[in-house]
Parts: sequence; structure tokens; C-alpha cells
Amino acid sequence: MLRLEGLGKRYKTGDDALKGVDLEIPDGQVIALIGPSGAGKSTLIRCVNRLVEPTRGKVYLGDLELTSLSSGGLRKARRRMGMIFQEYALVERLTVMENVLSGRLGYVGFWQAFLRKFPKKDVREAYRLLDRVGMMHMADKRADELSGGQRQRVGICRALIQDPELLLVDEPTASLDPKTSRQIMRLINELCAERGLAAIINIHDVLLAQMFSQRIVGLKEGLIVYDGPPDGLTPDVLTEIYGEEDWEATIDEVDEDEDKDKDKDKDKDEAVS
Repeated sequence: MLRLEGLGKRYKTGDDALKGVDLEIPDGQVIALIGPSGAGKSTLIRCVNRLVEPTRGKVYLGDLELTSLSSGGLRKARRRMGMIFQEYALVERLTVMENVLSGRLGYVGFWQAFLRKFPKKDVREAYRLLDRVGMMHMADKRADELSGGQRQRVGICRALIQDPELLLVDEPTASLDPKTSRQIMRLINELCAERGLAAIINIHDVLLAQMFSQRIVGLKEGLIVYDGPPDGLTPDVLTEIYGEEDWEATIDEVDEDEDKDKDKDKDKDEAVS
């Protein structure tokens, strides 16, 4: 379980990105973090693994308080948290396989890492993950030869090879087309279900958030203003989070897309039977 207690972040400019956030995420739950730009979504995710240092409050992963760890303890704790970045954060000149295996750098010695000599079990797991996300045939390709969707799949594999307890996902679809965005969100959900992983997904797209999360947390000006199920995002709630807009159209679109997905699943089941 991930638990945030009074989490706050004030930047040097004096701006409060987070204003005392309390949040619990049980094992296996996928939540979508939504809200307008500047609401504190990326800051919250990065405070969890301390890529951004909180100003106040506490973060617990299980019984471990992350906010009190020394640099050495934090390095070990970060093994338990996989991060998937908006801009992929791949090393362009390295191959797909080498980028995936970089997720094991926290587990091997300096010279093993420097020479890229990873244990055979890690290599086998990297191949297994690439096969799972449909990228086995690209294992020897350089990262700079990949499309955005392919890069994101490599980033997912790199996070999962850490064998984490928690996924922190920062705008995974921001640079992707609508079809690829759905594929990536569906893949993240499937992998979390297969592994019993909890995940926080920072996402701007309300439609995708409703379609591919079990729970939605809405942030506004550093505070949680909604925490509940996807179908609880009424026009009034969306207005509270984002401001005035014709939210009925968004809700109708979600319902239509969910019906289409159910029809597709039904067709697949009938084809199998």
C-alpha cells in the first residue's frame, strides 16, 4: 500500500504545488490522477519517489517511510517503484534490449553495469517482457529508430523489469495518437492486473482516465477535490476540477466508447467459443 500523509511541496518561488495531500492506494489498484495544468499532478508522483523533495508530510510504501530515507536507503527503495515517463527517457543510442535492462541497474555492481554484463535471468526476463508487449522483434533496434508508441512500450518494460510494487506513470499518452494512447493505457492496466501492481497514472485525458482506471483522484491547486469511481465524474464534479465547460458531451463519449469496448470483448469471446 502507498500512503501519503499531509504531503506538501513549496517551490523556491513561494508557490505551493501541493497543500497537504492525504491519499491511500491499496495493492493492485490503478488510479488516474487528473486535473488542470499546474494542479500538482506531476509533483505528487515525483514526490513519491523523491525525484522532487517534499517540503512537508510523509510518504509510506508499505511500512517503509520514504521521506526519511538516506540517499543509500532511497536507492534501494526506488527498486520497488517503477517510473514510466512522458518523454520515455530512453538512451537513444542504446538498443531496445539495453534500455530495458537498464531497469536492473539498481541490482548489479558498478562494473557489471558499466560493461552491460547482466545476469542471464535478467536477460531472459527482458525478452519475456518484450514479447509480452509485442516488441520482441525490435530487441536489437536502437531507441532512436522507434515510434512514440514503441518507445513507451520499452519504457513500460524497463519499469517492470525492476519487479516493482508500485508504478508511477507520468502522462504516458501525451505524445501519442488516440489509437496508440488507448493501446498503451490498456496494456498498463493488463500488466498491473497480471502482477497485482498498484499504479498512479497522471493523465490529462478525462476520457482515457474514465475508461482505464478503477479510481479517479482529481487535483486542483494542490488539493484533492474528488476521490471516487470513474462514473462519479458528473458535470458538476468536472466543473469543480476544471471549471465551466460542456461536460455532458465528454460523459456521453465515455459511455459510447465503453459500449464499443464491451461489444468488441463480446465478439472476441464468441470467436473463441
